[in-house]
Amino acid sequence: MVCPCGLLTRQEEPVPLKSISVTLSICEFVAGVSATLNYENEEKVPLEAFFVFPMDEDSAVYSFEAMVDGSIIKAELQDKTEAHANYENAISQGHQAFLLEEDDCSRDVFCCNVGNLRPGSKVALTLKYVQELPLEADGALRYVLPAILNPRYQLSGCPEDSCLTMKTPVVPLEDLPCTISMVATVSSQHGIERTQSNCSLSPVEYLGDNKTSAQVSLADGHKFDRDVELLIYYSEVHAPSIAVEMGEPETKPDSLLGDPVAMVSFYPNIPEAQPSAACGEFVFLMDCSGSMQSPMSNQNKSQPRIEAAKETLILILKSLPIGCYFNIYGFGSSYEAFFPKSVKYDQRTMEEALRRVKLMRADLGGTEMLAPLQAIYGGPSIPGHPLQNQLYSLPQIGF
Repeated sequence: MVCPCGLLTRQEEPVPLKSISVTLSICEFVAGVSATLNYENEEKVPLEAFFVFPMDEDSAVYSFEAMVDGSIIKAELQDKTEAHANYENAISQGHQAFLLEEDDCSRDVFCCNVGNLRPGSKVALTLKYVQELPLEADGALRYVLPAILNPRYQLSGCPEDSCLTMKTPVVPLEDLPCTISMVATVSSQHGIERTQSNCSLSPVEYLGDNKTSAQVSLADGHKFDRDVELLIYYSEVHAPSIAVEMGEPETKPDSLLGDPVAMVSFYPNIPEAQPSAACGEFVFLMDCSGSMQSPMSNQNKSQPRIEAAKETLILILKSLPIGCYFNIYGFGSSYEAFFPKSVKYDQRTMEEALRRVKLMRADLGGTEMLAPLQAIYGGPSIPGHPLQNQLYSLPQIGF
């Protein structure tokens, strides 16, 4: 279901949108957006209208104002109950007023009651917000004009075989109901390599030395048939940077807006981890004590524990990575190793180990594990092949 947005009546019918003006300021990894939307009440009766705009979760609105027939109303932060009471009081007296609040059902949708619009009234809504820009895989920063600032229309004569186009009004190109202008200023301390877009742009104008600032605008004739996407490539996207914003001198004492704020941008270049060429050294401890001759369970014809352990060990031996080193110890009251020291795993050594595993018996007396462990960890390590210290919960086998 597509939720309506923009300036709507109480019946959720759109108030005609006449023009959109967007000023975009991108500093390092943050975008500041100021957008003005111009509407007109073309009905012959007054309308009580409300403005709905969805926001990305990484965006925050910090300013909103409405100009109705030349009168400017600015948003003011108030207690929720007090704000509702003041709004209802103004509306009941026939005054213009608006109430901006977060939607109860969705924290990323804001709703603003604009109030009474007389027939023929013209409304200019200006909202300002900041947004953290996402990074693409190739290092580009990506900004997309929200749908509320870029309403979609299906041009007549174009195919209508997609779900998206079926939900948008069909109009001739010459009868598009509104116009849009967008000017983007980009700044980075380390220089701007290039900008690109899926829509037609004016030529890029570099404003600072070493291409630290640039300005670009949306070309005339935007058809409202696609998203407006802007990609910015910095010369040194991984270089740390800092920007300082001075506080507003006219704010109230102890207000956060009166203090200077510093923004540090840090996007480290962390290379992808390369798989290690070392395979490691695998040492297997096989319990060959007399107790291993007992059956796995009390059921008749149950398999002896030693046979189950041998089957498991054979399966693991066939699964070792090529190029690793391995050895097998059988232990009881004493212990014995298959090889004097760990050997490289290849077809020959694997077959030799498999042959000897099949000959193993539960005939080494008691269960003394300390001596073989001391022999394993007391021996020299193999360069580039660290001893694997994991202990797997396999029956009668330890690594």
